[in-house]
Amino acid sequence: MQQLNAVWANLDLRKRIIVIGATLAVFAAVLGLARMAAQPSMSLLYAGLEPGPAGEVIEALEARGVMMEVRGGAIHVPATERDALRMTLAAEGLPSNSAKGYELLDGLSGFGTTSQMFDAAYWRAKEGELARTILSAPAIRSARVHIAIPTSQTFRNQATPSGSVTVSTADGTLSASHAKALKFLVSSAVPGLSPENVSVIDSRGGLIVSGDEAPGVAGDAEDHTAKLRHNVERLLEARVGYGNAVVEVAIDRATDSEKIFERSFDPDGRVAIASETEESTTAANDSQGGGVTVASNLPTGDADGGNGASSSNNSETRERINYEVPETTREILRVPGAVRRISVAVLIDGIRAVDADGAPTWAARSDEEISALRELVASAVGFDESRGDTITIKSMEFEPLATEGSDAAGGLLSALDVDAMALVRLATLAIVSLVLGLFVLRPIFSGQAQITAAAGAIAPPAPGSVPQTPANPDELPALTGEIDDGMALPGGELAVVSDIEFSAGVGDLPALANGDPVERLRSLIEERQAETVEILRGWMEDDKEETA
Repeated sequence: MQQLNAVWANLDLRKRIIVIGATLAVFAAVLGLARMAAQPSMSLLYAGLEPGPAGEVIEALEARGVMMEVRGGAIHVPATERDALRMTLAAEGLPSNSAKGYELLDGLSGFGTTSQMFDAAYWRAKEGELARTILSAPAIRSARVHIAIPTSQTFRNQATPSGSVTVSTADGTLSASHAKALKFLVSSAVPGLSPENVSVIDSRGGLIVSGDEAPGVAGDAEDHTAKLRHNVERLLEARVGYGNAVVEVAIDRATDSEKIFERSFDPDGRVAIASETEESTTAANDSQGGGVTVASNLPTGDADGGNGASSSNNSETRERINYEVPETTREILRVPGAVRRISVAVLIDGIRAVDADGAPTWAARSDEEISALRELVASAVGFDESRGDTITIKSMEFEPLATEGSDAAGGLLSALDVDAMALVRLATLAIVSLVLGLFVLRPIFSGQAQITAAAGAIAPPAPGSVPQTPANPDELPALTGEIDDGMALPGGELAVVSDIEFSAGVGDLPALANGDPVERLRSLIEERQAETVEILRGWMEDDKEETA
């Protein structure tokens, strides 16, 4: 402490200001870097959001107590929490779709805007307005609209425009009726666009086919099979857990087309629709004359009968009834794609647990649980026993997949869970502190300490005493640049330096050949260069202070 006080006392005002400023700079740098090292590294969460969606994201982060920074239009959060926050906010539907509408046209000026630029901005604004309208429905979480308008070309027929809508629902998939409504919404907003040329795509269910479209388009068979499998997997995973159920669905479909005409009659169900009755009567009278007949020639005949007469009556009745017989005519058209049979195979993992010794155990699921799951699967796929559908559910142990090669192992930093950026900041802090200490403070204190030690090493000789010259030139006392008045020279008080013989050396001065004072001074400077430089520096500083 005494040495430090002595060094401080030997410093002038300018050097004291330098020492104080350097010390404050070191402390400020240490505190700043320590604060930076203590703060977590921030990473970009979202950028380019509109004020509305950005405000919703900030509100959600504040509700969770997450530290964040807003830099312009970007939101930064701690790097260790960024991925988890993105997944959590996405599950809540944040950030919401921020499609721009007709406000895009506000930024266009007449000067420098070509017709192609205006058309592109107009259709982009139209897509944004349609997306906003679709998002107004509570079931829609996000929506994008694309409109393709063909360019007009000379000597070519005008092509028809087309459009597509991609939506993500909050729960489940979009219904066919809702998809049909979106088609008419988009087609009504675009001149010349028909609903048939608009495709509606669900992010989960794929292409949505409305009821008025022909069956079997766009891979309807594969889509139906994948949809059934997805529904059964989601139903089973709610009970057995994610990844513990494997479902395969096979649908046997008809591949040939057939057209059948059928006509049938039902005689027992006839109905009388008309009745007609006809009656006829015939009467005839015959009177005999005097003509000769065969009978008159017989002895017993009526030869003598005289005159006679005969009559006859005939009556006839006819009835006609018209019946209507029921007739059935059917025309059956069987097209490819009809479902003949559905087969479902389900493999479920058993129940895994840990015994008292800590060893993993496995047990198959009970028959009651398998039966309940079978009923659920049957309802999900539309099971029809008369059609020959089959459902097979088995509970078996899943074998782990064997990995080839060696597993990727994390490094030392990942095992220690250390933030690499924090280590870099700490290393920078240490380097800056070391540089400030070595190149700023150390030269000041070390230079002053050498001057103080050299000054303290020279003690003025007692009056009348003759100093002795040390045998080793390195042990000579340090030079201070001041003339000692008490030093006695040979030859008395009025002796001249040039008259003194230096051949053998006098006092603390070394012996010189030929007794030349210039050679003596040169040899002193060569032997004690550091002290000579300090003396010259001190003389120059004293001259500056006196001039000032």
